[in-house]
Amino acid sequence: MEDEAFEQIVSVFNSLVSWIAAGAMVFGGVVPYIPQYRDIRRTQNAEGFSTYVCLVLLVANILRILFRFGRYFDTLLLLQSAIMIVTMLVMLNLCTGVRMASELGTKRRSFIATDSKDEEIRIPKRTFLDFDWSHFWSWSHFLDYVQCVLAFTLVAAYVTYLLLDSAVFVETLGFLAVFIEAMLGTPQLHCNYQNKSTEGMSIKMVLMWTSGDTFKTVYFLLTQAPVQFWTCGLLQVFVDVAILFQVYYYSRYPQKPLSHTVSHATSAKAL
Repeated sequence: MEDEAFEQIVSVFNSLVSWIAAGAMVFGGVVPYIPQYRDIRRTQNAEGFSTYVCLVLLVANILRILFRFGRYFDTLLLLQSAIMIVTMLVMLNLCTGVRMASELGTKRRSFIATDSKDEEIRIPKRTFLDFDWSHFWSWSHFLDYVQCVLAFTLVAAYVTYLLLDSAVFVETLGFLAVFIEAMLGTPQLHCNYQNKSTEGMSIKMVLMWTSGDTFKTVYFLLTQAPVQFWTCGLLQVFVDVAILFQVYYYSRYPQKPLSHTVSHATSAKAL
């Protein structure tokens, strides 16, 4: 009787651990962006967040979803990608609105200073359908970003459909999906090296990346995910550890006076 009770307790505990691990896997990737979202809303300032991080994560997760049509992987990873895509679209919506409001406010103040009327205020519109590469990913409205994401998704899906029988294409698609995401921290690594400083970087968030990426990589290994997932996961952990080493090295052995340059990549992923 006691053995049965003990087995039931162990079974419930294992189920609880599995649910917690699944929840962490699905939602853990979006957690660092919650304080960033709240900070942008509170300050109405999106200058510290690079929307190119949204671009990278959108591309990576769209490709990951398409990869599943050619190579099955755990459903939780599919759900994680879907949630990350929604999160990045929410961030883009907020940043676009805040940026446009800021531009309008600046324009209005300049018109007031010159005794002009509010009706004369005009802000140049930049749209996706202009196909102007000089304004790529710097459009005026959130709908333009949605159009771009949909266009990319449709083209990528069509190409995937045509080449789905090619094992080389499918494996390459899976590699690109996780490799793009794994490289998200490399701009910060390079920036720290150039500046010989980690000033302006959130160390707490780098620690969060490291713990999250480590957990994710272990999860890939335990669930026998495709090799592209855990190899790029290891690469991502390596980049995180390298950045943490830079924090230690440049604090102990300053190379030059602290720079006032703050990397957009760090602000985007870390804050």
